[in-house]
Amino acid sequence: MASAQRLLITMSCEASVHRTLPAFVLLGFLAGIASTHPVVSRTNGTLLERGWQSLLSRSIAGISGEKSDVNWESDYLLGIKRQRRLYCNVGIGFHLQILPDGRISGVHNENQYSLFEISTVERGVVSLFGVKSALFIAMNNKGKLYGTAVFQDECKFKETLLPNNYNAYESNAYRGSYVALSKHGRVKRGNKVSPAMTVTHFLPRI
Repeated sequence: MASAQRLLITMSCEASVHRTLPAFVLLGFLAGIASTHPVVSRTNGTLLERGWQSLLSRSIAGISGEKSDVNWESDYLLGIKRQRRLYCNVGIGFHLQILPDGRISGVHNENQYSLFEISTVERGVVSLFGVKSALFIAMNNKGKLYGTAVFQDECKFKETLLPNNYNAYESNAYRGSYVALSKHGRVKRGNKVSPAMTVTHFLPRI
């Protein structure tokens, strides 16, 4: 009887071992996989998240057609150049011109001295350069226009698009003073006019 009981106990233990052995083997296998493929560290995980966020933001900007302010401003400040004639619809209509001697006036018919290179120097600020005369239009503190071969602060003008699709050119150095032509084609003092007056309205023409 005692021998039978010992045999029964032995068989029961062996069965228990056989049931638990696969579990231990499985745990060991999983531990081996974990050791060969470690979990991403916090640092690497953070870098990965940042990379995905950067990629996502660039993708969204590309889809929407937007540019970052930094990129847009750097492109803008590279210097956009346009060759135009500035037409003022006063009197019989005049094109702004700058002659080789530095005199500035209006001329009814287009000529070689009425072609300007309008270049961006700051955001919303341009220079007006006579292509033929090789002179910049400038304005002094009294609102008087003059020509100069040397670019300076008085050569900068704030370009504003008006509701009638004409532009107004305000001195960047002396705010409130505008480029203007009289109905006879003569330049007017910039500090005696305002953008509400037609004499300050210029239409850029190719």
